[in-house]
Amino acid sequence: MLEILTYDFMRYALLAALLVGAVAPLVGIFLVQRRLSLIGDGLGHVALAGVAVGLLMDGQPIVTALIAAVLAGVAVEVIRARGRTSGDIALAVMFYGGIAAGVVIINRVDGSQSSNLTGYLFGAITTTSPGDLVVFAVLSLVIVAVTVVLRQRLFLAAGDEEYARASGLPVMALNITLSVLTAVTVVVSMRVVGLLLISALMIVPNAAAQQVARSFRSATLWAVLFGVLSSVGGVITSFYADTAAGGTIVLLAIALFLVVAAVGALIAALTARRHRIAERHPHEHGPDCGHEAVPHGDHVDYLHGGHRHAPHGAHYDEHADPTTYSGSSDPADQEQVTR
Repeated sequence: MLEILTYDFMRYALLAALLVGAVAPLVGIFLVQRRLSLIGDGLGHVALAGVAVGLLMDGQPIVTALIAAVLAGVAVEVIRARGRTSGDIALAVMFYGGIAAGVVIINRVDGSQSSNLTGYLFGAITTTSPGDLVVFAVLSLVIVAVTVVLRQRLFLAAGDEEYARASGLPVMALNITLSVLTAVTVVVSMRVVGLLLISALMIVPNAAAQQVARSFRSATLWAVLFGVLSSVGGVITSFYADTAAGGTIVLLAIALFLVVAAVGALIAALTARRHRIAERHPHEHGPDCGHEAVPHGDHVDYLHGGHRHAPHGAHYDEHADPTTYSGSSDPADQEQVTR
């Protein structure tokens, strides 16, 4: 395992994967809330045109890609908010326009430069240089800082725009901020997983997190954890399996999602089976029945016979470990049936 750390290029690759795996889900969770899971793909296509411009001008492809992606993200939000074009149509135009512009510009790039485009399309994490790491680290810090400071506002704007506006939040500005963050994430990640796969790293860890999380905070933490496991684990796997790093990262993220979903389904099935265990009682519970009442969410549980249960239709359901509570020892109260 330590062999991988003896190579400079792999140490750089692992650091880049760590940065991208942490920040991509941070932005992606708001895109999932807004049902804009594919916007990363659209901005990736526009960033491709920016990369082509950078290569054509013998400049910095990362800089031109960042400018192109940011302008496209802002344009989509302005069109969606001010124009008559719906969000999905604006995304489609961005998809096709980015690809078309990229193809046209790529044809003007000489052969020695156009060969570099493969690394941007599918990722070339092993070519990460110390200079790239500095750029990735700075952009990643910007993403983390903005999402931490604006987390609650971005969540409100993404979840319910009308409520956010009624609360006095600048929804338009927040949506543009999210688009800019998405564009920056795309550019940071393009050398790691590639422009064609970056959206997966923003969305799939969040899809897995939704299977286990019970709050927005916990969903964010789980998504970051899954993102880091996918990116770092994918790089390590690709090193020993001699596979493409970008594709391996995405496949590992999907595998994590499938495992988490399967475990969640199993737990849900076991919980449902436990819920089917009901109790039959010789009397009806109520305020004057003589048994202790315990508020539980939107209903009341009653304690007796070593059980804590609540009315559910025509029967009573067990709601806790019977050994935890004490009460009546009447065997008639403790008869259990399976429904």
